Amino acid sequence: MNQSLFAAIGAHLPSDLQKPFIRTPDGGGYSYADMLRSTAQFAHALVELGVQPGDRVAVQVDKSPEAIMLYLATLRVGGVYLPLNSGYTADELRYFLGDAQPTLFVCAPAFEAEARQLAGECAVAQLATLGSHGEGSLMTRVDGQPGNFADVPRSADDLAAILYTSGTTGRSKGAMISHGNLVSNARALVQAWQLSADDWLLHALPIFHIHGLFVACNSLLLAGGSMLFLEKFDAAEVLRLLPQVNLLMGVPTFYTRLLDQPELNHAAVAHMRLFVSGSAPLTAETHRAFRERTGQAILERYGMTETGMNTSNPLDGERIAGTVGFPLPGVELRITDPGVAEPTVLPQGEPGMIEVRGPNVFQGYWRMPEKTAEELRADGYFMTGDIGFIDERGYVQIVGRSKDMIISGGYNVYPKELEQIIDTLPGVAESAVIGVPHPDFGEGVTAVVVATPGAVVQEAEIVAGLDGRLARYKQPKRVLVVDALPRNVMGKVQKNQLRDRFKDLYRS
Repeated sequence: MNQSLFAAIGAHLPSDLQKPFIRTPDGGGYSYADMLRSTAQFAHALVELGVQPGDRVAVQVDKSPEAIMLYLATLRVGGVYLPLNSGYTADELRYFLGDAQPTLFVCAPAFEAEARQLAGECAVAQLATLGSHGEGSLMTRVDGQPGNFADVPRSADDLAAILYTSGTTGRSKGAMISHGNLVSNARALVQAWQLSADDWLLHALPIFHIHGLFVACNSLLLAGGSMLFLEKFDAAEVLRLLPQVNLLMGVPTFYTRLLDQPELNHAAVAHMRLFVSGSAPLTAETHRAFRERTGQAILERYGMTETGMNTSNPLDGERIAGTVGFPLPGVELRITDPGVAEPTVLPQGEPGMIEVRGPNVFQGYWRMPEKTAEELRADGYFMTGDIGFIDERGYVQIVGRSKDMIISGGYNVYPKELEQIIDTLPGVAESAVIGVPHPDFGEGVTAVVVATPGAVVQEAEIVAGLDGRLARYKQPKRVLVVDALPRNVMGKVQKNQLRDRFKDLYRS
């Protein structure tokens, strides 16, 4: 029995295969029939290039419908898809190619010369190119291939993808994602969000990340839905195209930029069924402002590279700002004491390590058995590294990363608690709270603040605004005002960069 993700997709095809799967704003794209034929042609090309079951296919290309065909074709031949951020430099790519040892590296045509040198250094057997408009050596090989392909059967435990973590605390780790992981997570999202063949998703996310590739594409495919595919997010363009869709999946930056559009109002989104946010925390202020402007409550969910999606605010029910809702179908979640080796479940309301277990949890880290053993418990729970708690209503709230937790004077300080208050103060657009080496307290609680356009924020004003609202040990020793917070491509604040920038702040 074939338990691959593509087999699951095949079992949920729409009755009319001429139904659009991907459409681009210029009218191009692929129907479901086109998708079946094109992925078969891509699959034949991959086999010609030497890709065998279990081989890695590394891909660093610009976003395009053809890149999705390549992803699906890799699954059909039994390969392991390795998406790489299009912004990675040659030095970064050298590590990933050397570690994953792919059989094939697919890159953008403009990068071919440099990629060929890298491929030679890393003993990658084959190189091909794929451009954002269907050009490149891979497409030349795809053209004329048969439109049918006998898919390679895969078990639920066979690898479908390897995704490298950001590596902010050391060497990047390759999370091994199985077909069973992808199928179970897509099915859970279809159920939780009631996705159907009637849904049209405006896809403006990158496709080298689980949000744009797995959450968006896999779940829509299992629902038989359709996607309007944008190369990148542009707030004005998204607002113009919204009447053609009823779903939007985005990161918090999408929503803050939409709020900057004067045309955003109740009428502009009256037809929309669902706005989803993830990949970085959505502030309560953005949640409130969007609801006031549109009448729509953004649905925030929680996931990570190693697990896909874990929790979601309810489709039907209150979507509470600052929370990530309830565990998805099939996912178990517990809060444990991060200070002890054996799993000790904490009482409801008490913050601790978020651990999850379920068919969505990855198989381990590529060629890192020691790291796998450190983070995957014997009973199947994965220690996420996130600190959170379950409130009295059963909603999960995240207060920060365990590595971001500050120990000041022997007390634990959770940055999210401070950030949620600071972000409500006059003139503050956003904030990040970090721990910086301090001669007396071990770590000094430090707030890094960005002012709203036109506002002038003073350190004394922030300190005064926190007085009486937090225990003294939680209050920042310093408040620093900066022009912008450093973020990665998915909008997550890179606190490691802030800690490095201000590491000497309290040194005499």
